[in-house]
Amino acid sequence: MSEDQAATTELVGVEWVVDVGNIAHGGHCVARHDGRVIFVRHALPGERVRVRVTEGRATDRFLRGDAVEVLTAAPQRVTAPCRYAGPGACGGCDFQHVALSHQRALKAVVVREQFQRLAGLDVDVEVEAVPGDADGLRWRTRVELAVDGGGRPGLRRHRSHDIIAIDDCLIAAERVVDSGVLDTVWTGCRAVDVVAADHPRDAVVVPVPEKRVPRVGQRVETSTWSGTFELSARGFWQVHPGAARTYVEHVLAELAPQPGERALDLYAGVGLFALALADAVGPQGAVLAVEGDHRAVDDGVANAAEHPQVEFRVGRVDQALHRLLRQGISADVVVLDPPRTGAGRAVAADLTALSARAIAYVACDPAALARDTAYLLKGGYRLRSLRAFDAFPMTHHVECIAVFEPVRSGG
Repeated sequence: MSEDQAATTELVGVEWVVDVGNIAHGGHCVARHDGRVIFVRHALPGERVRVRVTEGRATDRFLRGDAVEVLTAAPQRVTAPCRYAGPGACGGCDFQHVALSHQRALKAVVVREQFQRLAGLDVDVEVEAVPGDADGLRWRTRVELAVDGGGRPGLRRHRSHDIIAIDDCLIAAERVVDSGVLDTVWTGCRAVDVVAADHPRDAVVVPVPEKRVPRVGQRVETSTWSGTFELSARGFWQVHPGAARTYVEHVLAELAPQPGERALDLYAGVGLFALALADAVGPQGAVLAVEGDHRAVDDGVANAAEHPQVEFRVGRVDQALHRLLRQGISADVVVLDPPRTGAGRAVAADLTALSARAIAYVACDPAALARDTAYLLKGGYRLRSLRAFDAFPMTHHVECIAVFEPVRSGG
């Protein structure tokens, strides 16, 4: 075989027996064969498995594969509760084959590794359960289902556009499944969203493309604060029923906003943190919320109608934050909840220039958070606390909340 032929030789479908190494960010483990790295799904560290290559050519630096046979099982392996989970099947879950407590232990390993590698910090963190699921199942209150050519709703295979028609999803909230969405043929739709909000009582079903999107209500109650929100059914809200409450309670406790202070809420969505901050700083304080989605800002303005100390601005956070600095605006406390890609270098630099006494960073990707942590450290802040929450059981995703303060405040 020539060098050119080798470069284009597909290895998809080839099988090897490998010893599985450490967990990696993304829901797979690392294995090696003949000098190649293979990212293996459906395996556990310490196992010996037969891996089938799912992506890669002979000259690629790394390959992807599925553990199609377990020759030596780890003690934490369990039978997946969902019949759609497994090699070549639904890509929605990564860890159905792992005992729930060990899923959290693996996620903690990933968080620690990302912080050590990207921020140079050794963090002691455990992934904590979030109240509201049923042993890791029946928690997802917002589900977007793909629709195949025959109008059948389902979920996609891992890293594929192929759709697997399903009659249940075990991580979906019961009200989502009880809506009848999975028993309906959705002719002419490319997707269908189902939302089990606090109001209305029945789940809301929204075919995509949609002519009119209904509105839903959410209620958040912590030990010290409560708030009510209304938003578009397709708008952003935390998918785990206990997430919003858990995050707000922790952020308020860590930032301890005081009456009369100025607070900044970046990537504010419909105002979850903005309203909680507003009640803490009171009518003499001020909260500025910045969000890039026009519809979310409209919802946020309506939600904050009884909080005159809250101002919403629509626009890109990096641009809005830079303008604030040029205007000489400062903040005592900051909350940011960016998308999975994180805030980035420019936003982190401007955050440190605000000289806030505390910054709470809510992150759904530990790698992006660790990268941005390095930027904040360089800007004169230190990591005061870090907690991780299992808001997405059975998947590799983990939510982290990091709190930063200026180095000078740490003595």
